[in-house]
Amino acid sequence: MFLSTFEKQLDGKRRIVVPQDFRAQTAGPFDGVFCFPSIEADCIEGGGKSLFDRYSGVIEELEFGDPIRSALEVSVLGGMAQLSYDTAGRITLPELLCTQFGLSDWVVVVGLGDRFQIWNRDAFQAHRATQREVAREGLSTMRAQQRAAKLSAAG
Repeated sequence: MFLSTFEKQLDGKRRIVVPQDFRAQTAGPFDGVFCFPSIEADCIEGGGKSLFDRYSGVIEELEFGDPIRSALEVSVLGGMAQLSYDTAGRITLPELLCTQFGLSDWVVVVGLGDRFQIWNRDAFQAHRATQREVAREGLSTMRAQQRAAKLSAAG
């Protein structure tokens, strides 16, 4: 699993060192990661072959010509780059993605279990604050629903 959050410096050639634990998660026939513009946030999403297979599976479930399938094909497959590790464990981010998400100096690499995201540092700070609030409210709502269900079952 991709876990934790790391701040990394993007060098002048748009390279970042991928955390060792992340590199271990993507070991396989292709020594690198798949990256593309995230669908859910303004950042780069990445992962190994299992993430690629997961998105391919979702796309294949949809009928050819389905507008959602077409949107996923363009957004994920059309925006995807295979990025190989160099001998120092770095990947070179595509210029287009760096420009699209304002990645120029320091970036944040965030592990999300089966995938990771690469963010502009300032944008991630704002995103994290919003996500913490959503998580707090969501857990509170879930707990209230669980208590209500227990009371209903007991009563």
